[in-house]
Amino acid sequence: MSKELYFTKTHEWVRFIDETTARVGITEFAQGELGDLVFINLPEKGDEVIAGESFADVESVKAVSNVYSPVSGTVRAVNENLLDQPELVNMDAMEAWFIEVENISEKGELLTEEEYMKLIEE
Repeated sequence: MSKELYFTKTHEWVRFIDETTARVGITEFAQGELGDLVFINLPEKGDEVIAGESFADVESVKAVSNVYSPVSGTVRAVNENLLDQPELVNMDAMEAWFIEVENISEKGELLTEEEYMKLIEE
């Protein structure tokens, strides 16, 4: 298990690249619950994200859902591939990151992989 990988109760993952930079995406569980994604709305590079607040939304054949930031900071990069190919998240949710956040000033309530697995088993 990676020490840099954490999860949220709202089914996002965060992989720390270093102390103040991380990639964020949604979990395998979340994409499974959503079904086939047809559209992803992402923030712009340079936008601020706040831990616990929505920074993106995903649209599936079932519903539109918000994606919440596990950390506060500035968007350093956006995964442009997802704009044209939202199905990449369905293919491999743990590799299909949404945004990279830099200058992380705050971390929300993060769960270890073990804690997250217990949460989704309940």
